[in-house]
Amino acid sequence: MTEELKVAVDRKDNGAVLYTKGYINNVGGEEIAVRAYELMDAGVRTLLLNLRDTKIVNSIGISILIEIIEKMIDKGGKIAFCCLTPVIHKTFQIMGLANYAMIFDNEENAMKELGL
Repeated sequence: MTEELKVAVDRKDNGAVLYTKGYINNVGGEEIAVRAYELMDAGVRTLLLNLRDTKIVNSIGISILIEIIEKMIDKGGKIAFCCLTPVIHKTFQIMGLANYAMIFDNEENAMKELGL
């Protein structure tokens, strides 16, 4: 059985970091979406998703992440991911997420590049 996804939010002056822990499937993806959309509605235009504690993302989770990326782009913002496992990184490349969102090896580099 896969563990339920947990999402923690760290608000920054210029955006926010979402930390995920667990499986990003339909339920986990929706949890991320709820948090991301709340932040966007509050004016956040730079969002970093740290997937350090996420080992699996399924196709429904990917499609929800794509929706979040599209909504952020529509709002003129930017979204990035960091700390991906090699499998998730390759999946993001294949599915095209890397074409619309930046991917960083670690949070420090991501925050520096994003100005968080």
